[in-house]
Amino acid sequence: MDQSAPLVIRADLNEIPRVTAVLDRVMRERGFARDAILDLQLAVEEVVANAIIHGYRGKAGDIAITIHATDRTLEIRIMDRAPPFNPLSLPEPDRESDLTDRQIGGLGIYLVRHVVDDISYRYAGGKNILTVVKRKPG
Repeated sequence: MDQSAPLVIRADLNEIPRVTAVLDRVMRERGFARDAILDLQLAVEEVVANAIIHGYRGKAGDIAITIHATDRTLEIRIMDRAPPFNPLSLPEPDRESDLTDRQIGGLGIYLVRHVVDDISYRYAGGKNILTVVKRKPG
């Protein structure tokens, strides 16, 4: 099932469950394992929440999510019109220092990078466009 029309949500954290429900349905239909579904839901939640909180910063806006599914892969494209920001430009977080000495932030995108198979960012047409891919093993 290809979802060619984007799911468009308001820049509101209360909209995130709509996105995770669609991901759950599409991935179950394609036979993805439960852990892969949870990983991708977590990654997309993080990206969408960051766009809402840090991108739009309380201002009105929309986020468009497109899903391209095959039997082996799921590609999610998340687009917003918040100010340009490439989360992949963030340095790896310090995971070695004592917790009290670490800087706040950066763990979310670190987590996203480790639960998806591919991730890319570009800014085009006035939009931040982040694409994540999850593949079935084997």
